[in-house]
Amino acid sequence: MRGLGSGDVRTEARGAWLFERIVTTGSVVLSTVGGSEAGTAAAHRYLSSPCTNWKDILQAFAARTAQACAGRPIIAVQDTSEINFTPAAAGRHGLGPAGNGRNPGFFLHPVVAVDAEDEAVLGLVDAQLWTRSTRPTAPRHRRGVEDKESLRWITGATAAATMLADTARSLIVVADQEGDIYSHFARRPAGTDLLVRARHDRPLVEGGGLQAKTAWPVVTTGTVKVPARPGVPSRTAKVRLQAGPVEVVRPSNLGAREPASLSLYCVCVQEPDPPAGVTPLCWRLLTTRAVPDAAAAQEMVRLYRLRWRIEEVFRALKRDGLGLDETQVRVPEKLFRLSALALGAAVRIMQLVDARDGSRRPMQDVLDEACLPVVAELGRGCEGSTARLRNPHPAGSLSWLLWIVARHGGWNAPNTPPGPKVVARGWERFSAMLAGALVARDSLPSRP
Repeated sequence: MRGLGSGDVRTEARGAWLFERIVTTGSVVLSTVGGSEAGTAAAHRYLSSPCTNWKDILQAFAARTAQACAGRPIIAVQDTSEINFTPAAAGRHGLGPAGNGRNPGFFLHPVVAVDAEDEAVLGLVDAQLWTRSTRPTAPRHRRGVEDKESLRWITGATAAATMLADTARSLIVVADQEGDIYSHFARRPAGTDLLVRARHDRPLVEGGGLQAKTAWPVVTTGTVKVPARPGVPSRTAKVRLQAGPVEVVRPSNLGAREPASLSLYCVCVQEPDPPAGVTPLCWRLLTTRAVPDAAAAQEMVRLYRLRWRIEEVFRALKRDGLGLDETQVRVPEKLFRLSALALGAAVRIMQLVDARDGSRRPMQDVLDEACLPVVAELGRGCEGSTARLRNPHPAGSLSWLLWIVARHGGWNAPNTPPGPKVVARGWERFSAMLAGALVARDSLPSRP
């Protein structure tokens, strides 16, 4: 991957190697990632190099994502997660308090691109990383949005528009309740829509509040798949959908800095008859995109559900996956660079998981197009003589690539998707063979 070394060829190559090793090993423990004393030292050198910084690493991922999003309807999902280190993790310095106000930690706010049609994760668009100050701050209502952490939602939407608005067929930025900020809607970038789950009972120009509104021009029914949570299995909720235009009033503490009102659409999702002992589903989704009929209301609900793709990325990033919240890297600059690489790796892992289900996304989502002939050659080398042992996926697709990777990992059961350990083992062997083949190809003298 290009762009991981600020123009220094050796640093860039080391960064690409370190990224692939994080994906392959499923870890950010540098001794595991390095694989040897020399490899561990190389990882530390990259993270300490003056030719690297976490913003440039993120920009390298964003450039690839923009290519993958070209001509596609895109959902840019943004959310915040914290990396919280236990007090026993001694020796950390330069970090502020985590969400509990005691443990050292930092926060990250990524924006992840998802294909609105096939729901595949396409890549990392942007991320913000920061620590909290220990100094007292003024009450929230006395601070402008520029002086609050909530500015991250506006910044995330702007970053998505900057990277994708000119290449994607359409772009809608999706956020959960924390993104329900008046200025978020008021400052949305041109050509970009927002879809946010309402948190506040906002007053309406017509009178009353959002939660009390009952007269809606669009009424229909549908189902919503509710994902599993710890101790709670997944389920399908039968819901009633109501939708229509609303005009919300500017909060009094904003003054004249924002428009006096905003014209939005609201999709109200309510579960009238939940199972016994289950809290009924109740969402109010605010969007800048028109919702004129039942089909549009159902589509808004489907698009909002794609927000959970970023939750999957967080799981792959933390204790259920790479274990970023257990890393022993202590220096903040190195930790942020490692975090940027880990975010990209978590997204790559989700792309590979998607490919196990037959994704038709192109291989270029994870590898450069120039690699295609070499990958095809490596793929032919692991095919058998019968149809059962040949790659069944369209050549050049992400699923076609994963089939080749899995075969390099020892997978030989076409009726069963390859497991994560097989994919990791296969990626390690495949990437080493691919790198060697590319070096050999590039070192051949050109023909006259």
